[in-house]
Amino acid sequence: MQNKGTALTPQGFEEIKRELEELLTVRRPALIHRLKEAIALGDLSENFDYHDSKRDQGMMEARIKDLKRILGEATVIECAQDGTVGIGSRVLVRDANDGFEDEYTIVGPPEADPSEGKISYESNVGAALLGCTVGDRVSIEAPCGTLEYEVVCVQ
Repeated sequence: MQNKGTALTPQGFEEIKRELEELLTVRRPALIHRLKEAIALGDLSENFDYHDSKRDQGMMEARIKDLKRILGEATVIECAQDGTVGIGSRVLVRDANDGFEDEYTIVGPPEADPSEGKISYESNVGAALLGCTVGDRVSIEAPCGTLEYEVVCVQ
């Protein structure tokens, strides 16, 4: 799946497009303006604003390049509606040991944000859940030990 780009959900693809558009049309022009103002102050050797702007410019250009690559190579995957866990699925799992439930959305690596419950299909948990249906149990090796999950719901 990784050879010809990364799989993304349609929402993830659109979010990345929006971020790129903002960088190109809002943030880059603002940074160029900031850089010009810093240059106008003269003596660039001790000009913090200039050096800070150049550092920010380098990071922004790297991000723009990365986003363009991701979008150019991405494969957009529609979520399956057959009850099987796939990219784009929301999955409710129950820990077999303590009964704690957690919900994950399976996404492509650039979309992953564990704090929002978005996990990559390449992560240990995401990879183990792919192809599962309600009632399936999976064992996942994690740094804290082996996790045992039961799939409770797939949307």
